[in-house]
Amino acid sequence: MKPPVLRCRHVAKRYGKFTALEDLNLEVYEGEIFALLGPNGAGKSTLIHCITGLAKQSQGSIEVLGFDTIDDFRTTRRLVGLVPQEINYDPFFTPLESLTIQMGLMGVKPNRERAESLLRTFALDDKRDAYTRTLSGGMKRRLLVAKALVHEPRLLFLDEPTAGVDVELRRELWQEVEELRQAGTTIVLTTHYIEEAEKLADRIGILHKGELLLVESRGSLMERHGGRSLEEIYLELIQKADGRPAA
Repeated sequence: MKPPVLRCRHVAKRYGKFTALEDLNLEVYEGEIFALLGPNGAGKSTLIHCITGLAKQSQGSIEVLGFDTIDDFRTTRRLVGLVPQEINYDPFFTPLESLTIQMGLMGVKPNRERAESLLRTFALDDKRDAYTRTLSGGMKRRLLVAKALVHEPRLLFLDEPTAGVDVELRRELWQEVEELRQAGTTIVLTTHYIEEAEKLADRIGILHKGELLLVESRGSLMERHGGRSLEEIYLELIQKADGRPAA
């Protein structure tokens, strides 16, 4: 097993009396694709926000490559990339301008060659000088991934990266995720498309009401459940955690 890129120890996050995460322990290892599954409100985005510096955990510690996300915030922020659920963009910038500006925001010297390379990687080079507002939804989502990679992060979070995209684009993004992993990027993927996790993930974590129900390799999990589909296993675990009979 390679050394952990991400280590969460006894992490909790509370908003007043509401507990979003409770005593969460997790390690994600170098070069793997880790799928974090769970229903809406399970705490997936909250955990990502704590790791990436958008929120601060109420207790516990989070380390990225051995650096504490609170004590060494500037270092860990440079090590992490985030593709959010929401498609956000400035309508008056072109894709090329967006990537160049993002480099500055991430403390990287603007590099046109790097920006153009990312546009080619994500099949946006023919739209490099178009206003971002004119791009299709799928193109905007690919631009989000490119923006998250401008500073060459070691750990990349993909938060529902294929939400609302068509089947063809989803499969294109899957291929791009595999290529990123092959290039050495460690990836944490959250998704409601269980097929996506079954296709891509090395290990699976299932989060429910702020607690991890399990963390296990995809192969081991499916073998242990008699070769059933990941969707069937997921639904059974969530229903059991809720005290509901299996469907």
